[in-house]
Amino acid sequence: MKIYFKSLAMHLKGELEYRVDFILSFLSQILVFFTYYFIIIALFTKFEHIKGFTLYEVLLCFSIIQFGFSFNEVFARGIDKFDDLIIQGNFDRLLLRPRNIILQVLCSNSDFVKVSRLIQALIIMFIATIHLSIDWNITRVITLLLMLLSSCIIFFGIFLMAAAYCFFTIQGLEVRNVFTDGGKHMAQYPIGVFQKGFVYFFTFVIPYAFVNYYPLLYFLGKKDSLFYAFSPLLVLLYLIPCIIIFYWGMKRYTSVGS
Repeated sequence: MKIYFKSLAMHLKGELEYRVDFILSFLSQILVFFTYYFIIIALFTKFEHIKGFTLYEVLLCFSIIQFGFSFNEVFARGIDKFDDLIIQGNFDRLLLRPRNIILQVLCSNSDFVKVSRLIQALIIMFIATIHLSIDWNITRVITLLLMLLSSCIIFFGIFLMAAAYCFFTIQGLEVRNVFTDGGKHMAQYPIGVFQKGFVYFFTFVIPYAFVNYYPLLYFLGKKDSLFYAFSPLLVLLYLIPCIIIFYWGMKRYTSVGS
């Protein structure tokens, strides 16, 4: 991990070489993020609740999923932009180095401009929690932390799956955005507000529901079962096949040559 942190420092130093560009990009990300926020606000000017979920409950759900997505855009940008490594032939160089491949891919890229989104997600989460009547205890604190952790893990897993897809298509196609950007936009609302087919898909295929729906029910006092409280741990199981598929795809990788 020492190598990874050194690479982060190098990427940050490189981005700060163009400070005006960095600042403008940082500010633009703030504006982009708040468009998502204002869409939810606008929705609740017409409705008091959506299937029993109030504005601040939805905002809490929104902040958790945005936190995980933004975290991966900052610290796992190499996985998200994996097709660039394939197209430019740089992945061949990684294979020659005696280091873990996933770690090397993580070190290949980062995007500190997206830190603005991380900060905004935490601010919105704070605003949402202070407006909700939460009966705080140690279990709810752990549940909230697990939701944040599982949000980071699930997007990391999806990015790994998309990277494995690049071994066969070379260039990452837009279909992967269905599960990253598309999934993010759906999961920023409680999954239970959608039709049953979507609920099953985002529970058993891509387990967004275990990130910020089932644990959210416990956190808000809508369910008492500890299974709901610790259900984000199931997302760890989802990460296992994602890693296996990535390495399976890597074994079928054909070098671009030199």
